Amino acid sequence: MAHKEKDHDGFDGKLYAHPPMRNALIAGGLTLLAFGLRHLGIIPSGFEIGIYIFAIVIGGYHWTREGIEELVECKEIGIELLMLGATIGSIILGMWDEAAFLVFIYGVAEGLEEYAYARARASIRKLLDLAPKEARIMRDGKQTMIPASELKVGDIFLVRPGESIATDGTIIKGKSSLNEAPVTGESIPVEKGQGMHVFAATINQEGALEIQVTATFENNTLSKIVHLVEEAQEKKGKAQQFIEKFGKYYSPVVLFSAIGLALFSLIDPSLSAWGVRAVVLLVAAAPCALVMSTPVAVAAGIGRAGREGVLIKGGVYLENLGKIRAVAFDKTGTLTRGEPIVTDIIPINSDEKNVLTLAYSVEKFNGHPLAQAIVRYAESLAIENLPSSDFIAMSGFGTKAVIDGQTIYVGKKDLFSKLDVTPFDSKMEKLRKEGKTIMLVGSDKALFGMIAVRDEIRPVAKQVITQLRHMGMIVVMLTGDNLVTAQAIAKELGIDQIKADLKPDEKVAAIKELKKEYGVVAMVGDGINDAPALAESSVGMVMGTAGTDAAIEAADVALMADDLTKIPYAIGLGKKARGISLQNIVFSILLLAVLIPSALIGFLTVAIAVTVHEVAELIAVGNGLRVARKY
Repeated sequence: MAHKEKDHDGFDGKLYAHPPMRNALIAGGLTLLAFGLRHLGIIPSGFEIGIYIFAIVIGGYHWTREGIEELVECKEIGIELLMLGATIGSIILGMWDEAAFLVFIYGVAEGLEEYAYARARASIRKLLDLAPKEARIMRDGKQTMIPASELKVGDIFLVRPGESIATDGTIIKGKSSLNEAPVTGESIPVEKGQGMHVFAATINQEGALEIQVTATFENNTLSKIVHLVEEAQEKKGKAQQFIEKFGKYYSPVVLFSAIGLALFSLIDPSLSAWGVRAVVLLVAAAPCALVMSTPVAVAAGIGRAGREGVLIKGGVYLENLGKIRAVAFDKTGTLTRGEPIVTDIIPINSDEKNVLTLAYSVEKFNGHPLAQAIVRYAESLAIENLPSSDFIAMSGFGTKAVIDGQTIYVGKKDLFSKLDVTPFDSKMEKLRKEGKTIMLVGSDKALFGMIAVRDEIRPVAKQVITQLRHMGMIVVMLTGDNLVTAQAIAKELGIDQIKADLKPDEKVAAIKELKKEYGVVAMVGDGINDAPALAESSVGMVMGTAGTDAAIEAADVALMADDLTKIPYAIGLGKKARGISLQNIVFSILLLAVLIPSALIGFLTVAIAVTVHEVAELIAVGNGLRVARKY
C-alpha cells in the first residue's frame, strides 16, 4: 500500500484529529444520520442517497487518491482499488447504505493503521525534543542565549548543572557526570572531563561545562540516530518483500475475477446474485492483513531498538537477528576493554615494590599499551619515578634504560635468554595459561622479577555469553591473539569455540565456515578493523559507536553504548518481531482461506465482509505494535 511509506510529520498525537481518521468518522456519522432519518420516515429516499454520496466522497477521499496514485505512478493495482471497485459495485447494485458503510469501516481501519505508523515515527522523533532549543554561548565576554539550530562548529557554549547539552561537542573546561541514555540507552551516568566528547540531549548532572561545538544540530549524533531509524523502517526484509511481490500479482487476479463474475451476472439476469458476490469477493479477498503482517512489526521493532540505543539498519537485519544461531565475538575491545592492566607482580631476587619501581622508571618513555599498563598501575600507587637515561626500545623484545649506572631491561623471555639470564619457566607458564602476558624485569646479571599484564574482561561479558547460550546460540571467539591467551579467556567466559592467531582475511574465512555450519551468524566487533568480518556475517554488530560515523556506517546493527547486554537484547527483539510477523502471516492466510469461499457461496454480505476484513487488519496492526513494548 503506497501510503504506508509517506511521511507523517503532521502527527499531533490525537487519533480523532488525524486526517484519514477524521474524515472516516465524519463519513460514519453521516451514514448513521442518513440511515436513521430515512428509517424514521423523516427524509425521502433521494435525500438519504444524497447524504450517502457526501459520506462516500469524504470518507473515501484519502484511500481512493492513494490507490489511483499507486496505479498511475507504480503501475500497480493495490488494495485501495479493490475497495473502490467494491464501493462502485455496491452503488451500481443500488446498495447505497452498504457502499457508505464500506467506506466508513475501511476508512477507520486505514486511519488507525496510518495513525500507528505516524505514532511509531513520532516516538523516535521525540528524541529530538530532548535536546534544548536554545544554547548559552560566550560572545564578546558575555553570555548570550541563541537558538540551538544557529550553533556553528567552533562555537563555545555553556551548560549548567541539570541542563541538557544542545549539540555534540568537546569539553574545554569543567568536569561532570552525564546521563547519556537518550543517545546510548545506558542510564548509568558517565564521568566526563576536559578533552572528552559529549553528545546532544545528554544531561549534565552536577558540574558547569564549557563545550566547543563539533557538529551542528542538524548533523549531531542524535539527529543521525533519528535519521537512520527512519531510513531503516523503510528497508524491507525478505518476508515483507515476498508478501509485497505476492500482492502485486494477487490483487489484479482478485479484481479481474470479480469483474468477470459481475459481467457473468449481467449476461444472465437469472444469475444476478453473482453480482453481489463479486462485490463481496473484492472486500473478502483483499489481502490487507497479509500485507500489514510484517511492516508494522518491523517499524515498531526498529523504533523501539532506536530508543534503547540500538540502531538496526533495516528490516532484513531485524529479520536476520531473529534467525541467528551463532554469535562470533572479536576479543580485544569487545569481550575485553582493550586496555591492559597489571594483574601480578612476582619478585625473584628483589621485592615487589622495587620490581615495579624499576619497570615504571624504564617504561615511562614507552608508548606501547603493555608499557602504559605498568605506568598507570605505578602512578595509581604513587610509586617513585627514578631518574633514567639512554632509553632504547628493542623491537620485538622489550626496552632498556640506565638507572643509577645500571642497565635495566624490561621485556620478553627471549630478551633475557639472549642475556644468558634464565627465567622461571614454571611460574611463567602458569601465568600464561591464565591468559596473561609476562614482562620480565632485570639486568644482564640477574632477574629481579616478573610483571603479568592482561586485557581486562568486561564485567558483564560472562553474564551475556551465558544468556546467549540459554537462548540457543553457539558463541565463538575470533581473535588475532595467541591461542593460550584466547583459551584462558574462553574458559573463564564459557565460550563454545575459539579461533586464534587470525589475520583479518582469516576472520572472514572463519565467518564463512560458521555460516556453512550454522546458517545465520552474527559478528560483534568494536570498530573498523573488524569491517571485513562484519560485512561477511549475516548481521554485523559494532559496539560503542556513539559519535563515530565510520563505525555506524560499517555495521548492520550499531550499539551506541559500550554495553554487551544490548547484544542479547537485539537478538531477542529480532526473535520477537519475527515471531509476531509469522503469527500475522498465518492468521491472514487462514482468514483469506475462509473469507474467499464464503464470499463465492454467498454466505457473506458486504457489511459482514467489510467488518470481518477490517477487524482482521486492525488485529494484525495491533499485534505488530506489540514488538514496541519494552521487555
